[in-house]
Amino acid sequence: MSTRPVLTDQQASEKAQKLFNDIRRTRETDYVNNFWRCLANDPAQASELWSRLQQVMQPGALDPLVKELVYIAVSTANGCNYCIHSHTAAARAKGMSSEQHSELLQVIAMASATNALANALQVPVDDCFDEADAG
Repeated sequence: MSTRPVLTDQQASEKAQKLFNDIRRTRETDYVNNFWRCLANDPAQASELWSRLQQVMQPGALDPLVKELVYIAVSTANGCNYCIHSHTAAARAKGMSSEQHSELLQVIAMASATNALANALQVPVDDCFDEADAG
């Protein structure tokens, strides 16, 4: 159960409704997912985050599929079930194959294991990896 109401279109304020309409227009769908419907209880925060998300996730040095894969990995590391599902669906829509998804999960599992070992062992960072020395 969410800690804030999942707003329907009828419950949404005028500002929230404008946000929902922008999401629909941008994503070319009639669907507004529950994340935005919950966040829209604070329309200013929701609008600010929506604007920032559009900037970050647009094509750039990383293509949109790579950005979704990173989002899945970070969401897995943070234990965000909602974002794992949402961004896996978005990655599939951007062309992620089953093979890519399987390989991504293998990389996530490997990184989790080696991160845990490096942290448990308190392995010192090699001088050649230290950004301060990379100049």
